[in-house]
Amino acid sequence: MKQWQKILLYLAVIYLVLLLGPIAGLDIPRIVRDITSNPETLLQQLIVGVVNGAIIAIIALGYTLVYGIIELINFAHGDLYMLGAFTSLTAIGAFGIESGAPLQESILAIFLTLLLATTVCAGLNILTERYAYRPLRNAPRLAPLISAIGVSFIFQNVGLFWGGLRSFIPVMGNNAASPKSFPDLLPRINILEALGIKSNIAFTTKDLIVLVIAVLLMVGLQLFVQYTRPGKAMRAVAQNRDAARIMGINVDLIIALTFLLGGALAGAAGLLVALYNNTVVFTMGFTAGLRAFTAAVLGGIGNIGGAMLGGVLIGVLSALSDQYLSSRWTNAWVFAVLVVILVFRPGGLLGENVQEKV
Repeated sequence: MKQWQKILLYLAVIYLVLLLGPIAGLDIPRIVRDITSNPETLLQQLIVGVVNGAIIAIIALGYTLVYGIIELINFAHGDLYMLGAFTSLTAIGAFGIESGAPLQESILAIFLTLLLATTVCAGLNILTERYAYRPLRNAPRLAPLISAIGVSFIFQNVGLFWGGLRSFIPVMGNNAASPKSFPDLLPRINILEALGIKSNIAFTTKDLIVLVIAVLLMVGLQLFVQYTRPGKAMRAVAQNRDAARIMGINVDLIIALTFLLGGALAGAAGLLVALYNNTVVFTMGFTAGLRAFTAAVLGGIGNIGGAMLGGVLIGVLSALSDQYLSSRWTNAWVFAVLVVILVFRPGGLLGENVQEKV
């Protein structure tokens, strides 16, 4: 794009923002007044945004892993994350753990639930790859995309059916479609108050636990891909599938491993969201999946670091929009920012990692 065309595009974007922004809550003088009069609210929303963004980043990693290996947008990934949340609720209910349970009991139950949720989602993802995607690997690219959408609907209806099994799973409640209450198991100690800092900002142990687990998962995945033999094999398959096969790499096994990792991350994210928000519902995968996919594209799909960055940015942008703009327009603002960034950087903020996509 020529320089004068970029300038015209910048001006057009600014004009549209100023013209349509007030309709969607963009009142710059009011926002400035709100921030200057109460900066603690801004800091509080940044904390909420970073924590939620870290969870979005975990889901986004599933999208970027699969795309990096076989260049497929796995639209079923968001609903797989929802099934991870339902698995977590079922397991916690089976353990008989309720809100306010002693921390010692909760830790063991949460750990076992994490293992179960990651195992279930990893297994479902492997089965999906084997029977829904692998037969279409050499088909026109539209075929596996439609298959992914179909699997997404299947998973969503499994969640709806699961939510109606009150006879077998009492924690599911009376209505299959209604949100389910997840026990509040994580402590809510305000860390700033515990440190003797007087402030209206709430940064609780709950926020810290979720954030630490999310960061450990993201860093662990990055280290696995960069420094282990299977990780190097994943990068080789991402670069050139045929050359990797000639070098003796079992391509089918590596692709299955990629889906296993993506599914495990989705299961972990489902548990984290359930612990953080204390609510699960069968439609939660659609919105979260959409934002996670947006985060992956925003950071540079196929790029692990880009997915992490995109997730945090989406989380912060959503929190600020809810507070200072309008919660009704949050999704519109998120996608507006995505469109603007892709216009000027089609490869995303960190650019699509062509040499090492995974």
